[in-house]
Amino acid sequence: MINKVMGKDPYEILGVEKSAQLEEIKAAYRILVKKHHPDIGGNKTKILEINAAWQHLKSIENRFINKTQEQQKTKANNADFKHPENKGLDKDKAISSWLINVYNPIDRLIAEIINPFPKKIRDLSADPYDDKLMEIFCEYIKRSQKKIEKIQKLYQVIPSPIQISHFSLSLYQCFAEVEDGINELERYTAGYVESYLHDGNEMLRKAKKKRLFLHQERKQLKF
Repeated sequence: MINKVMGKDPYEILGVEKSAQLEEIKAAYRILVKKHHPDIGGNKTKILEINAAWQHLKSIENRFINKTQEQQKTKANNADFKHPENKGLDKDKAISSWLINVYNPIDRLIAEIINPFPKKIRDLSADPYDDKLMEIFCEYIKRSQKKIEKIQKLYQVIPSPIQISHFSLSLYQCFAEVEDGINELERYTAGYVESYLHDGNEMLRKAKKKRLFLHQERKQLKF
């Protein structure tokens, strides 16, 4: 049985089929927000209804996605996590292997997300309601999300040597900040809520700072 939003079917509010995927639902939501947003003379009651429908359907889709990801994660954790590249290596070689195969590529991917962001946001700010500019910005977000997926996989390739566990944790915190920032920016593209844009900008700023600290820590590693 479908839950109602303000007494109405959320699928009907957004004008999508019940079989619609999250991207299709999001696209329909964005079109309606642009049409009814109070900043451009829209009806406040209507936009509340649209936002409520989006939040409801998004939560349903995200629960499904999270359940699938959790199942995959459990499967991976149950596997033998000892990587053959670490077997037989002494301490220095194990650290060197981790830096080369994990830290270096992750650092490059983080840079590919963070460095273009200031220009991307400047370009979008010319007219956030312009379809072409928003499409370009959304493509940047999609590419960034794919890079984050690569980062997460790389981080699990080789367990970090215990001698640099603190450095490894700092790296994790850095790319987690990037991921959170990109997610906030994606939320902004869906409904033009300024707080999401502000938070995403701030998270990427913090991630950039953490990345620079990591560079300094990397120079101080002795092995």
